[in-house]
Amino acid sequence: MTVPSVSRPVPSGAAVALVATLISIYIVSQFLRNSIGVIAPNVAAEIGLSAAEIGLLSSTFFFVFAAVQIPVGVVLDRFGPRLCLIVGAAVTVVGTAVFAAAASPGALVLGRALLGLGTAGSLVASLAVYARRFPPERFAALTGLQFGIGTVGTLLATAPFAVSAATIGWRASFLAVGAFTLIVALLIALVLRGDARPHGRHETLRESLSGVLAVMRTPSVGRIFVMNLSVYSTFTLIVGLWGGPYLTHIYGYGLEERGNLLLVAVLGQIAGSMLWGAMDRLLGNHKLPILLGAGATAVALGSLALVGKLSALPLVLWFAAFGLLSAFAPLLIAHGKALLPAQQVGRGLTVLNMGFMGGAFLAQAVSGFVIGLFPTAPDGGYELNAYRTVFALQALFMVLASLAYFGARDPLQQRPDGRQPALSA
Repeated sequence: MTVPSVSRPVPSGAAVALVATLISIYIVSQFLRNSIGVIAPNVAAEIGLSAAEIGLLSSTFFFVFAAVQIPVGVVLDRFGPRLCLIVGAAVTVVGTAVFAAAASPGALVLGRALLGLGTAGSLVASLAVYARRFPPERFAALTGLQFGIGTVGTLLATAPFAVSAATIGWRASFLAVGAFTLIVALLIALVLRGDARPHGRHETLRESLSGVLAVMRTPSVGRIFVMNLSVYSTFTLIVGLWGGPYLTHIYGYGLEERGNLLLVAVLGQIAGSMLWGAMDRLLGNHKLPILLGAGATAVALGSLALVGKLSALPLVLWFAAFGLLSAFAPLLIAHGKALLPAQQVGRGLTVLNMGFMGGAFLAQAVSGFVIGLFPTAPDGGYELNAYRTVFALQALFMVLASLAYFGARDPLQQRPDGRQPALSA
């Protein structure tokens, strides 16, 4: 089956409203996945959480998010992105309320699980809208915007969230996020009118599940999935987990200094997502910029592992470069989408997204085990060699993933004009 053309042109004003709304729900997702770090001491003191329970609380979001990607893909292709986004936003609102009202560790974990479930389709459903509503050659750039501006949610989960929690409390702050999510859900219902479900015959459940298997059997999708495992996991390994402890244990930095350096990496990620997102059109190639980005990121991690400790200015530059270089995920999504026929785009994007989130979950679990093999200081800090080992292993993982990805087919290279060719089922 040939991929149909864009269903209808989107007027410029409507396009801006559409993209802004879809980015807004992704900002919510980015905020929620990164929101535990800032308030962890407050929540632990108020509820009485152990370190293990804080770890469970943080990882629950990623586990649930990754676990439901295939069902989300089936729902997306059966019922369309509009319903998927609205229901997901509703579950997210419930999750914020449960989390805000929680008085026990179990209730906190339940709220966190609902947040992971509710936001699980926020990215892939948005990308499915872009695939349907816009020309194929704009897909990577729109994905770059989604990733880049959406990362504002990560920024909001740091210093701004700390100010909010100190002013109105973390519980009221989560209720405010729920209220904002409800407003975005209403906007989604307005800007996506007419996209209630895909056109054509409604698939049976068996056909939908068969489509998931077809995605997995698509040549080169497995290679892209392996690359996906290494990309987001590399960024979250530093910004979402070990960057803060590394800056504390090795440099003696306090909360404000840690936050500022991690903010530099996030700003680099935002700029990099938008820059990398246009590279496939500029170069007429998916694979070359992806391999360049992966290689440069591996070199950055490997260099830090080799040197161990940097002086002040090089450290700032390293965090900026790391965020910029590791932001090529939009190109991987565009490559995966280019390999799939239209009726499998939703399932394909969720399968690939499962690689992003599953890779983050695995990298954090494995790195925690590795760091635990090293002795700790009397104050509980980890030694430099522990961090160097983790950084080196992640660099090696990215190199191995790049080798697996190197053999992937690139449809974009088959067109002299750099536009994605029509795909046949």
